[in-house]
Amino acid sequence: MYRKTHQTIQEWYQQSGRLDLPWRNTDEAYYIYLSEVMLQQTQVKTVLERYYIPFIERFPSLKSLGEAPLDDVLKMWEGLGYYNRAKNLHKTATLVDELPSDIEELIKLPGIGKNTAHAVAAFAFHQPVPIMEANVKRILCRLHQLIKPTEKRLWEIAYDLVDKVNPFDYNQAMMDIGATICLPRNPKCEICPLSDICKGKEEPERYPEKKKRMVPTREQNILIRIYEDKLSLTQREGKFLHGLWGFESVKIPECASEYLGEVTHVYTHFKLNCKVYLYYEHTPEHSDYFSVDEIQKLAISKVDEKIVKLFLATM
Repeated sequence: MYRKTHQTIQEWYQQSGRLDLPWRNTDEAYYIYLSEVMLQQTQVKTVLERYYIPFIERFPSLKSLGEAPLDDVLKMWEGLGYYNRAKNLHKTATLVDELPSDIEELIKLPGIGKNTAHAVAAFAFHQPVPIMEANVKRILCRLHQLIKPTEKRLWEIAYDLVDKVNPFDYNQAMMDIGATICLPRNPKCEICPLSDICKGKEEPERYPEKKKRMVPTREQNILIRIYEDKLSLTQREGKFLHGLWGFESVKIPECASEYLGEVTHVYTHFKLNCKVYLYYEHTPEHSDYFSVDEIQKLAISKVDEKIVKLFLATM
């Protein structure tokens, strides 16, 4: 049914696709899996320039990743954000030395959802299955004039449209079309290889309906405890920034603490404003104290990096 469309997509990909991306030039399932995890919520440019190659050089196999301490993994992940991705990547590596090719078995592994499982199956094992990342969703919505599609409907369409003969190039092409042509704003419909079958090309920006997002602001008081020129840090628990080292958040700063200033950091779902205070301890009240040089070797969040810079700037 879509033979001509598949041929057009294939020709477009060979001429205009991002063929040189390193994870598109390997059959190593671990490297492909790593790229898929890194690319969740992160731009290709950032992953390519700063994280993908150094991570593989440090952990060249799934086995070596699983044998490494989580702290080392988090340190290599530092700056990528969404640290649960790194934790789940590491946990998966402790469970298996090789990734299974079966989608249902992949989904059972920590942090591997339906789309990541499909991506690994399609790209590492060349199975005739579609993928469903944000760019592809937008394409499918425009092809079928879908304003509020359900996940079930999108997967039905995706399976119907996928090129079962060449799923690797097809899926990579769909992502590239979404990233470079079928844009959220001002899509380039006049050069789109899917124009012939697109029902929404007259008003593409109607599909899908855009969700309105309100980004709340959170306020925190951060207390830097200092004892004999070393700073107290704790290893975070809970879902957010779990496993990273960071400064203590307090409701009310100590009476004798000194106000240093404020740092701000914007996350995807909220903005964080931190008022930072310094408190000199006469006796160590916590268990973990580090020099500034030692802190540089720990896995800490971007906001804690900003707090360290503020501390150094005021000393």
